[in-house]
Amino acid sequence: MENFVKWYSEVGIGDIGSVGGKNAALGEMYSNLVPLGVNIPDGFALTADAYRHFFKNTGLDEKIKGILSDLNTKDLRNLQVRGKKVREAILKETLPQDLKDIIATSYEDLGKKYGNNLAVAVRSSATAEDLPGASFAGQQETYLNIQGIENVLTATKKCIASLFTDRAISYRTDKGFSHFDVALSVGVQCMVRSDLSSSGVAFTIDTETGFDKIILINGIYGLGEFIVQGKVVPDEFIVFKPTLENGSPYPIITKNLGNKNIQLVYGKDGTKEDKVAPSEQQKFCLTDLEVVKLAKWCLQIEKYFSQKHDRYQPMDIEWAKDGKTGELFIVQARPETVASAIDKNVLKEYKLKESGHVRVKGIAVGSKIGAGKVRVLSNAKNINAFKKGEVLVTKITDPDWEPIMKIASAIVTDEGGRTSHAAIVSRELGIPCIVGSGNATKILKNGQNITVDCSSGNVGNVYEGILPFQIIEHHLNKIPKINTKIMVNIGSPDEAFKNHNLPAEGVGLGRLEFIIANHIGVHPNVLIDYKKLKAGKQTPELKKVLKRIDELTPLYKDKSQFYVDNLALGIAKIAATFYPKEVVIRFSDFKTNEYRTLLGGYLYEPHEENPMIGWRGASRYYDPEFKDAFSLECIAMKRVREDMGLSNVVPMIPFCRTPEEGQKVVEIMAVHGLDRKKDEKLKIFVMCEIPSNVFLADEFLDIFDGMSIGSNDLTQLTLGLDRDSGIVTHIANENNPAVKKLVSQIVRKCKEKGKDIGICGQAPSDYPEFAQFLVSEGIDSMSLNPDTVIKIIMAIGEHEKKS
Repeated sequence: MENFVKWYSEVGIGDIGSVGGKNAALGEMYSNLVPLGVNIPDGFALTADAYRHFFKNTGLDEKIKGILSDLNTKDLRNLQVRGKKVREAILKETLPQDLKDIIATSYEDLGKKYGNNLAVAVRSSATAEDLPGASFAGQQETYLNIQGIENVLTATKKCIASLFTDRAISYRTDKGFSHFDVALSVGVQCMVRSDLSSSGVAFTIDTETGFDKIILINGIYGLGEFIVQGKVVPDEFIVFKPTLENGSPYPIITKNLGNKNIQLVYGKDGTKEDKVAPSEQQKFCLTDLEVVKLAKWCLQIEKYFSQKHDRYQPMDIEWAKDGKTGELFIVQARPETVASAIDKNVLKEYKLKESGHVRVKGIAVGSKIGAGKVRVLSNAKNINAFKKGEVLVTKITDPDWEPIMKIASAIVTDEGGRTSHAAIVSRELGIPCIVGSGNATKILKNGQNITVDCSSGNVGNVYEGILPFQIIEHHLNKIPKINTKIMVNIGSPDEAFKNHNLPAEGVGLGRLEFIIANHIGVHPNVLIDYKKLKAGKQTPELKKVLKRIDELTPLYKDKSQFYVDNLALGIAKIAATFYPKEVVIRFSDFKTNEYRTLLGGYLYEPHEENPMIGWRGASRYYDPEFKDAFSLECIAMKRVREDMGLSNVVPMIPFCRTPEEGQKVVEIMAVHGLDRKKDEKLKIFVMCEIPSNVFLADEFLDIFDGMSIGSNDLTQLTLGLDRDSGIVTHIANENNPAVKKLVSQIVRKCKEKGKDIGICGQAPSDYPEFAQFLVSEGIDSMSLNPDTVIKIIMAIGEHEKKS
């Protein structure tokens, strides 16, 4: 009987066959990581021997074999009938007395440590789960807030029965596991009172792209089940491992506030759903200090198991915060088996060949595209109606949906976030999925043809009709080595991680405009003047502006800090993706007509007949009407370099007409902490996009550390064009001899003075022959659009081979 129960202090990773992956990992961590300061609640495991003893003692083995003798998992009705019969057979049986006694004694002993009538989590831990290629994640059940020995015994039997849910039977069959080679261990662990606080999950790898330099933490109020169920969009935090390890004051590079309107808490009979107060919804469920502490634990866990397995092993971790003590705990950890299995040598690129009418938007899971007929289902009872290749559209999924999820061409749900059940299973199955759409089940109709596109970053689009798309497969080991440094242009931070595997030597152009437009949406001067505007006379339009600002910035008394924080986090995400390689971030280069489109922009922006050559770039930064707004950009950049530890960021000034203008801007930057005299590593670049930048190159290069050619503006200003005019655009061509002459001249001048010279304009991305021209001129670097990087490298490689 001594083999029927083992305490966490008695088991480790070598005991998976006895206590399953979940309990083995908990035991391993309890013995080895608790001494290092990682909080893990104690508990015990009912072993596989106990499971087999129960089956043998009651004759369940033979009964189940008989029930499953004619199993056909392809026939959903067959699967449902047999699964139900097996579970009923298990629940009808009584646990042997010797098992009851040892469970009761162990529960009593755990109560002596934590308090009588202890609330525990009763978790299943299958002996084949949490292994690479056989994760079994979510296949068996967990029961929370179980009090009293009779309830513990009932929950134990339910866990055992959950080894034979329809989804688990189907999953094992697909993975090639015998139903009788797998056993089930049951873990009984002290509950953390997260019902009074928060809980969530963490991954030590980006689950969408396989980028392994970050820790992704999701959190909600209450018990963590609502994350997996997808009922709540969680808060999201991303922590950068290298700066976390080197002790940077602020290693958090992403913070997104979730819609935490409901929570799962303790009820009289287990758990119940409860509302979250509006004031709490507008707060993050963890403080920054708690996020960093949790991230450090996650990194410790990853390093420990990587060393244990003698290979890199990212982890999927569950955490909880005790509302009574305020302490954080790790309650589960298992190997991450999907993102870590991505072949980093193969870069698959999904591209729509044509666009269409967008019917629904949501959170994109993965980067693939799928298409098919819509099948809207309200609950899993109707899954027999689903046909292979259809697009599953539903409010939310849980493990009962899995038999049809694996035959779907794509999945779209109204609810859920990146760690919801639909998202987790879709990643594992490798099918495109959009979660959190809000209204897909109302807009999309049965039989309607749609295309589900997850290839364009964080936002997924559902298009009307079946649109053609292509899959381009690049083998990175076949990409030639070239002498010119190839960098990449990144617009939105949401696009950054998916490009981490490109053969690029950093970022040649990161644009603040994308962050301002998509993540802030407010004119900086409105935020600076918020209190003054609030106190003054308000027009109906201004009232709407101020109300919207209040909705966007509930966490901020100082509204300008909202601007700084979002700029800093956006810059940091781009910089972290390519760290420690150089990442050039250009200060804002909106024109007046573009600034007017931002919330409140009409209050500050003049009307210009030709904004393309008007008040833009450097001329704004020292102007009294914009100087304070520019200071926010400088503060954000300084924060990224110093507090966040991303010193690979290089600020760049756009549209600088004269050296005197450049000097003024550099002096303002120094006032706000971007001072080369105090920071020897700091470089400041300037765009070369005006003929004066070339003609006065010596003077500009006395001020700046390098130049980046903006071929779009250089072309329009050399040829006297307006890029916004559709009438004369046919004349615009960067291959024009006048443009190429200026490019040759500035490359030569920068080389003479030992200054960096690159190009971040569109020309080399559009014209391989222009890229070859730049190589022959000896340019240091070329920054290309992500989708052209490999094509241009191949073209340059061929050119170098011939020459």
